[in-house]
Amino acid sequence: MSPTTPPIGPGLGEGLPGGTPRPRAHYVLTEETPVYVISVAAELSGLHPQTLRQYDRLGLVCPDRTAGRGRRYSARDIQQLREVQRLSQDEGINLAGIKRIIELENQVAALQAKAAELVDALEGAAAALQQREAAVHASYRRDLVPYQQVQQSSALVVWRPKR
Repeated sequence: MSPTTPPIGPGLGEGLPGGTPRPRAHYVLTEETPVYVISVAAELSGLHPQTLRQYDRLGLVCPDRTAGRGRRYSARDIQQLREVQRLSQDEGINLAGIKRIIELENQVAALQAKAAELVDALEGAAAALQQREAAVHASYRRDLVPYQQVQQSSALVVWRPKR
């Protein structure tokens, strides 16, 4: 079992009668995976559930929703809730200012991702250009003699045709 794959639970995945292995659920838990209900997210962030609902209404921290419209918070959402609380309490920034800060941080992150994408594309184009240049150099005819410029002299050569 890999470190990112959580255990399925006791009794599951051990096998079916007759020795047939039971299929395992394959999913990866990332910091973006919405897993926490609002009460757990409130406990982890140190905030009241009503505060989390207010932040969601204001668009500060918008968790994913289940099919029944229940909120599901990810680890990243919990970090963002803590940051909103820190900016509000420690820095004295109002919620509208915090929302603007979050929007600008998201914009910076998107621009950094786009810049990295463009750098990758540029590096790929440069590598392709080098390959094409190498192919051109490899196709040169090897029987050609490089041109060397003759030094000019002041000697006079007279040519007379034969009659």
